[in-house]
Amino acid sequence: MSRPLRIQYPGAYYHITCRGNAKRPIFLDDTDRVKFLNFLSESIDIYEINLFAYILMINHFHLLIQTTKANLSEYMRRFNIIYTGWFNHRHHHCGHLYQGRYCAFLIDVDSYLLEVSRYVHLNNYRKKKTKANDFDKLWNSIYEYQWSSLPGYINKKYSLDFIDYNMILEMIGGRSYYKNFIIEGMKHNLLDPFVNLKHGLFLGNDDFVAKVRRESLDNGSICEQPSYQSLVKKTIDPYTVIDIVALIMNISREKIVNRWGNSVARGIASELLYRFGDLRQQAIGEIMGGVSYSAISQLRRRFKKKMLSDNRVGEYYRKARIKLIAKLSIVKI
Repeated sequence: MSRPLRIQYPGAYYHITCRGNAKRPIFLDDTDRVKFLNFLSESIDIYEINLFAYILMINHFHLLIQTTKANLSEYMRRFNIIYTGWFNHRHHHCGHLYQGRYCAFLIDVDSYLLEVSRYVHLNNYRKKKTKANDFDKLWNSIYEYQWSSLPGYINKKYSLDFIDYNMILEMIGGRSYYKNFIIEGMKHNLLDPFVNLKHGLFLGNDDFVAKVRRESLDNGSICEQPSYQSLVKKTIDPYTVIDIVALIMNISREKIVNRWGNSVARGIASELLYRFGDLRQQAIGEIMGGVSYSAISQLRRRFKKKMLSDNRVGEYYRKARIKLIAKLSIVKI
């Protein structure tokens, strides 16, 4: 099974959710929840994340965030690992705390940020098995739930330093308007906004999807992932990639496809074929003179190491990558 698609670019907005393994609790008491929030705040500072909303349930959590850098994977990896380690040590557990990888949905901020914040804050409400029409009582139960960012949206004295309240409150007009917004959602039992997901990943219209694809392609964050093929049709012939590298480096094609050719050019071409050419390393090896999977892996590794010590190599790669991106044909969704 392919891994879930991760699209990363500076300024992206995400709804994140992560569930306990086999639906088991990830919080056994308030000490766990406090520690979780401490780790959350710490990771936000380290990775320069903007957190707009959260809620902690028994066996899962929800986050609404913006990454100022293209670093979602690094942020979530660090955050989940340190909490898992702490939880397992404290409760004498071992193994996986979470059920697979976290889910991350990209959000069109203009159309859906408010709706997703309400969805997050009403997660506790949707779990209540009641038909009561006393919305004041229901409201109090939601508002008084302490493991949510909602109280700080309603009353400034409950605001937390690691939550960015301003953006959402400015969008809606202030705390009293946000309270009414939440209550309206309760009264009308509004549908889950994620029923409108496109490709199981995007919460936004077609223009938003196209914009994300352009920014992700420029950033290079999704090109090597199997799920990328559902979003982008690659019409690049492998030898077009090779010819681009040959042109940039002013060498012949044969210097790249020959196993005894230019090692730097072969490394650059192998990396670009892997990222953009929809090819596994074994197939790349056949193109690059009939070498093995491991030989291609070594070529790519040596190229990356060389790029760190030789600026010219990095410049060759950057120019080739720009030319290659310009040639990619995108299928309209």
